[in-house]
Amino acid sequence: MLKLKISQTLPNPLQINLECEAGELHALVGPSGSGKTSTLRTIAGLSQAKAGKIQCDDEIWFEADELTGIKQNLPPASRSCGFLFQQYALFPHLSAIENVIIPLQNALLEKEERRSIAHEWLVRMGIQELAKRMPHQLSGGQQQRVALARALARQPKILLLDEPFSAIDAPTRQSLYKTLADLRRDLHIPILLVTHDLREADMLADRITVIDQGISLQTAAPQVLFQKPRNARVAELVGINNMFEGVFHSGELRWNNSEQLFHVLDKGKIPPNSQVAWVIPADGLSLHEQLSDKSVIAKVIQISTLGQVAVIQMQLNNGEHTIVWEASAAEVRRLSLKVDSAAYIEIDSSKIHIMPLRPINDPRRFTN
Repeated sequence: MLKLKISQTLPNPLQINLECEAGELHALVGPSGSGKTSTLRTIAGLSQAKAGKIQCDDEIWFEADELTGIKQNLPPASRSCGFLFQQYALFPHLSAIENVIIPLQNALLEKEERRSIAHEWLVRMGIQELAKRMPHQLSGGQQQRVALARALARQPKILLLDEPFSAIDAPTRQSLYKTLADLRRDLHIPILLVTHDLREADMLADRITVIDQGISLQTAAPQVLFQKPRNARVAELVGINNMFEGVFHSGELRWNNSEQLFHVLDKGKIPPNSQVAWVIPADGLSLHEQLSDKSVIAKVIQISTLGQVAVIQMQLNNGEHTIVWEASAAEVRRLSLKVDSAAYIEIDSSKIHIMPLRPINDPRRFTN
């Protein structure tokens, strides 16, 4: 298991607290410059935090506090990390197999044994026939497989992946997803994945940590994160379309600038008459051909179709709110939806999730 607690302020704030179990794939997501790659570099010892603790299994790699300073700080070579960089960082003057041998150079192994281990990893990556090729003779996906073989050659205790799929085409990406799944099953080590692709994180990760401005805002399983974000900033960062504001009091949510009232489970965490943010996931919305006592009237203002998927934007009759609904193109045809036509939206109040409302510059948003 990897346990990580990093704390530093200026010039580069980083407040990260997470754990990654053996066999778990844990994704780090957030906007550019949020601290995702810095977190990986700090784990690997390529950057140093001012305070905190990094522990892998029973070994402490780093420990420090602001009062007494550094107690433990293993150099990068002593931390059992496999690190796959975004640009692969292959040595251009070395062949594929020679690149994989690099991390084995300091091992107490004979030359032929090092070469044999490197060859075995190229076999596992399915590229053994490319062993003698130079990096410039390899495709992006092949280079990545060489870099991954190199990262794993010395059997690390954890694997760090910094946006490894960002520069390759979709078919190659799918193939590498399978390779990663096989490795994850066979190696049974913690894997931390930095990605800007939320769908990729949703598909691959057991848990996701959302990072913003160097601070981990929430860690949760994907299905929890996308349906129950901790606060409005998390909801914004994970791309939840339908986020609104309202007043919550004793199980009743009144939608701002609307007469709509929803009955929502009161968990006792939000004070009475509090301004809140609230979200409704896609499966909490439905459209109907006729008006009912559970639906509200809206007007279709835009329909964007991409293949068999349609994104419909609708404005409620008070003109204050816009709801986004995703559906199949066939469903759009069935409901005869078109721009300026009426739509009848039903919101399932049991699917509504309410959150503390904090302005973006209020640091309390990180702790609620």
